[in-house]
Amino acid sequence: MKAPETQKAPTDKVKKTASGAKIRLELVRSVNGTPRWMRTIVRTLALRKMRDVVVVGDNPAIRGMVAKVPHLIDLQEVKG
Repeated sequence: MKAPETQKAPTDKVKKTASGAKIRLELVRSVNGTPRWMRTIVRTLALRKMRDVVVVGDNPAIRGMVAKVPHLIDLQEVKG
């Protein structure tokens, strides 16, 4: 008989980078009515609902995704 798996603790929405630079992303507009590729980008950035905030590492891949949907996402640099 297999032992029941324990529930995992919710993970903090912070991704680590080698440089340590971070940016704060907030979904400020709905993805309703946008093309599927835009919804995929927003979902990949771990933004699920309106006003959802996530802090991610600042790297060219993230910056490229944000550049595709700048009208949906608010970007702020995190100091410290």
